[in-house]
Amino acid sequence: PYYVANLNIEATYAALTGSYEEFPNLCFVDTLDNVGLHTAATGVSTDLFGSVSEENVARIKRQNSRRISVVIGNPPYNANQANENDNNKNRTYPQIDARIKQTYIFESTAQKTKLYDMYARFFRWASDRLDENGVLAFVTNRSFIESRTFDGFRKTVALEFADIYVVDLGGDVRANPKLSGTKHNVFGIQTGVAISFMVKRTSSGQVKRPARVHYIRRPEAETAEEKLVFLASQPMRSLQFDEVQPDKTGNWVNLTNNDFETLLPLASKATKAGSAASAHAIFHLFTLGINSGRDDWMFDYSVSDLQEKLDFFIRFYNSELERLPKGMSISELDKAVKTDIKWTAELKSLFRRGQALQPNFEQIVDSQYRPFTMLKYYFDRSLTKRVFKIPQCQPTGHEVNRYLLFPAFGATKRIDFCVFGTAQIPDLNFFTPDPAHAAVLYEYDRAGNRVDNITDWALQQFTAHYTAKTGKSKATRTVTKQAIFHYCYAVLHNPAYREKYAQNLKREFPRIPFYADFWQWADWGEALMQLHIGYEAVTPFALTRTDTPDVKARAAGMAPKAVLRADAKAGSITLDSQTTLRGIPPEAWEYKLGNRCAIDWVLDQYKEKKPKDPTIREKFDTYRLADHKEKVVNLLLRVTTVSVDTMKIITAMQAENRTHDDGL
Repeated sequence: PYYVANLNIEATYAALTGSYEEFPNLCFVDTLDNVGLHTAATGVSTDLFGSVSEENVARIKRQNSRRISVVIGNPPYNANQANENDNNKNRTYPQIDARIKQTYIFESTAQKTKLYDMYARFFRWASDRLDENGVLAFVTNRSFIESRTFDGFRKTVALEFADIYVVDLGGDVRANPKLSGTKHNVFGIQTGVAISFMVKRTSSGQVKRPARVHYIRRPEAETAEEKLVFLASQPMRSLQFDEVQPDKTGNWVNLTNNDFETLLPLASKATKAGSAASAHAIFHLFTLGINSGRDDWMFDYSVSDLQEKLDFFIRFYNSELERLPKGMSISELDKAVKTDIKWTAELKSLFRRGQALQPNFEQIVDSQYRPFTMLKYYFDRSLTKRVFKIPQCQPTGHEVNRYLLFPAFGATKRIDFCVFGTAQIPDLNFFTPDPAHAAVLYEYDRAGNRVDNITDWALQQFTAHYTAKTGKSKATRTVTKQAIFHYCYAVLHNPAYREKYAQNLKREFPRIPFYADFWQWADWGEALMQLHIGYEAVTPFALTRTDTPDVKARAAGMAPKAVLRADAKAGSITLDSQTTLRGIPPEAWEYKLGNRCAIDWVLDQYKEKKPKDPTIREKFDTYRLADHKEKVVNLLLRVTTVSVDTMKIITAMQAENRTHDDGL
């Protein structure tokens, strides 16, 4: 890149002037390492001039001594490596990351890790490097515009700059599957793109005020060619920007105007961090689902198949422990270790400590891997990338609990808000592609004692409200913590609630309103919870099964070809080349978890797919639909029942909304 940049600059100069001249100011240096006393972040310095030429050092020092009024760039966007075995993580930049922690993260209320994305680092570096009067001009990922992760970023730049201009080019394929990267994105990629101009401006005696934010967005369905024509033909001074009025939480777009802030918080980080006695949320503990870091190894439909994989994994790990010398650095280990198994940073850390692995198959438990898909899971901390707070919910995986699952706010929000109840350990990616947050009915202390996770504060709020509303003499049932749990589950299913607070639910934990008839909603929530937790035991729906022998497959000695395709209009499901289920009622397709109905979740999980892990693909690719066909048929019959019965309750909720209004 250094040489290409130099050639481009000199060639462009020669084309414009007709004569060649050397460009003496290009510096060979990692920009993010070049954090010296020249930046606006005083008190930092670094020695980065160890092994480069004296001329290059002189160039760097000369540049660092100058006031910089314009920084232009197209920083890289990557946040993480795609695979731990790639050994291709972003470098760490301690000084830049410290500045991010002091500013963007300090002001944020969201999950933090993505703020160390490379383009966030370049925003931080450039903001500090600019003179007190200057312009930062970047082409970047567009997620800083509306992502919850970047709420602290938006608050910070509003204080550090006088004016912010954003041209939002859209093209986020992950957020809108109807778009195509090659057709709608200016770079032909899946990540949305924005052009931003952030202006520093000072004047003596000026009162510090938040920046004026100017925003313009291109049409969602506009093609890349149309966007490029627009950019080439429109001077910025001619653009009609809308001036945004950020709200108190730092949102720039999709602003809300409702009573969400007055409702009861379902959960909060402050409550989770403090004692249950000081809680001001309904649930004391919440957690993300389990993140194994190696799903192909840790989950399976079959206990015996899972044990076989784990036995190989553990033996291979221990053989590597014996083969390699002790005391290797991480970089040495990365180069020396064989990648027949899935390594993670946590497993490498265990390896460096010389800790061998011992199988304990009593730790195989049931896990709610995806909606209506239960898998066997090896609940072992040594092989699990992140357990989060799951051990406080089910220390061994066998304890009694109830999980209320919903998509984690601040994620990419590629799915609509939804909720699901389970009694088993949930996977982090339960709502794929978005991660899952879980609030639980119980938590377990260090001694293994089960305690209520619904707070006393919540019980007081509900009791006080409904006692005042109905009068003690009329209260025939006492509000309990379990009833509050079910009440919340019902409210989060309410279509009117989801519609009214759609934007809020993308950015923060749900909040719960007081509806007129507490017990009606609590009873609905209990019925829904029983349906969803006990989906494997409900009465199968009376679908019509047709089996037409696949003559060609039989003649070849093969199983029927797996299909697993639904046809909602026809009310049918084709399992394979010989079996079809018919008679699925229209309402069964209406019960959705995110953007996919319950039936489609089942079909997706039982498809025959080639494992991504090369070792699993070579040695343990044993799943065939034919071996699970009757189980899948039975599951589809029961999920149809669950879907129909769930929609009956949701229809009753809609009638209740019309009758009582309930503020919706």
